[in-house]
Amino acid sequence: MTRIDAGEVRLSGWLICATEAEAAAVRAHLPDHLALTRAEPGCLSFQVTEAGPLTWRVEERFRDGAAFDAHQARTRASAWYAATAGIRRQYQVEGN
Repeated sequence: MTRIDAGEVRLSGWLICATEAEAAAVRAHLPDHLALTRAEPGCLSFQVTEAGPLTWRVEERFRDGAAFDAHQARTRASAWYAATAGIRRQYQVEGN
């Protein structure tokens, strides 16, 4: 298990598409989502890796709860969220 520094927030899990159309939406919007998230203050790392034709492994680390909350708020107002909101997410959050 990865050590969580004081205040650090870590999210890990899966993005699981039900159809190829959902997977195409992920592929289309993921590059911008990665770039915008990695540029956020407090983002320590952000990886979304295709693990299969319909699944992606998600690993996120943020400096603290405030940075993580800001990321969640920005994401919900983004083109990424509009295109992928209906896709199943299976995440675990650790930390603050």
